[in-house]
Amino acid sequence: MILVWFEEAVGCPAIGEANAMCLATCTRDGKPSARMVLLKGFGQDGFRFFTNHESRKGKELSDSSSLGSPRSPFNTRCPAQVRIEGSVKRLPEEESERYFHSRPKSSQIGAVVSRQSTVIPDREYLRKKNMELEERYREVAVPKPEYWGGYILQPDVVEFWQGQTNRLHDRIVFRRLRDGSAPLGDMTHRGEGEWVFERFAP
Repeated sequence: MILVWFEEAVGCPAIGEANAMCLATCTRDGKPSARMVLLKGFGQDGFRFFTNHESRKGKELSDSSSLGSPRSPFNTRCPAQVRIEGSVKRLPEEESERYFHSRPKSSQIGAVVSRQSTVIPDREYLRKKNMELEERYREVAVPKPEYWGGYILQPDVVEFWQGQTNRLHDRIVFRRLRDGSAPLGDMTHRGEGEWVFERFAP
């Protein structure tokens, strides 16, 4: 279902970046934070994205995380959204290296220039550093910074939300059964593998 909805979003002219998603994290003392990142792949093993390990989100990712797509206007009167909860781990360095060098060179340099979430004097500082690195790496490959790489979110909960004009929206929630999971209720349905799903009131 995620693939179907994603392909619909990609084909929708009203959506500029179909892979844009909101990544929510929180600190160890429970302070939440959310920001937009780009989904760079998904499959049976989870959802991939890349960022700066030393940024605020990078530091908080080890504690808890949740992904959500913005409400996508497949039908402007009946938007759709997917929400995912799960644990995050870093991708192998080789995979991050491969993806880094598949990006446009300007994006590679941008990742080197920006030490995300650190204080800088002004925008001119970024502009000058970017110009210096463009010259330095004009004829050679840009090395991937140690502080930049990928993550994979391995889902435990996936919720599909689709709006209805009468406000009785559809909410179907899939959850992965774990040892110690709550027993199945009369309205819980078996999905594939270790997944079950339920319909929630909107």
